[in-house]
Amino acid sequence: SGVGKTTLVQHLAATGLFTMGLEEHFERPFQQRWARDPMRYGLANQVDYLLFRAEQERALRAAPQAALQDGGLDLDFYGFTKLFHARDLLSQDEFVLCQRLHGTLRAMLGPVDLIIRLTAPLAVIQQRYRQRNRAVEITASDDLRHLDLLIDDWLQDANQTPVLTIDGTAGDLHAAPNIAALSRTIQRLLDQSA
Repeated sequence: SGVGKTTLVQHLAATGLFTMGLEEHFERPFQQRWARDPMRYGLANQVDYLLFRAEQERALRAAPQAALQDGGLDLDFYGFTKLFHARDLLSQDEFVLCQRLHGTLRAMLGPVDLIIRLTAPLAVIQQRYRQRNRAVEITASDDLRHLDLLIDDWLQDANQTPVLTIDGTAGDLHAAPNIAALSRTIQRLLDQSA
């Protein structure tokens, strides 16, 4: 969504304390097709992402280190799948299928240990979104406010999981001392939830 999830995860993983799982936009088989014909490939793209993120989470949970994802199964469902349904790019039946798939995958995996919410004002997110200049974007700049509201709704209901909110506009967020302090905070929260 342009808030800086991937960059933050990469900086945290560079400390050596975490392993990471990234979205892999270019490797997803339906992503470019979806960009060309969302009505035809919307369902396939969402099912692929939900399965990919669940498989990724399962592999990361088996790793010896704590793991971070730049999004994940729940964000892909509660944010993007719901957004695409609201935009009529997924029919009601397709949305229900994705909802069933997400529910089954989350039940099999169990809840995540921690959600890190990176926030920024909409104008900042829109600027970052434009600057990242990806070859394929499946959301538009106009979607960012709606996506943020969907994430707010999800996190209000995510009462099983602690949420760490980070101001993504802090100019020195990625400075080594701040990343080290954030890493310690994350480790402490993970230890508390274990």
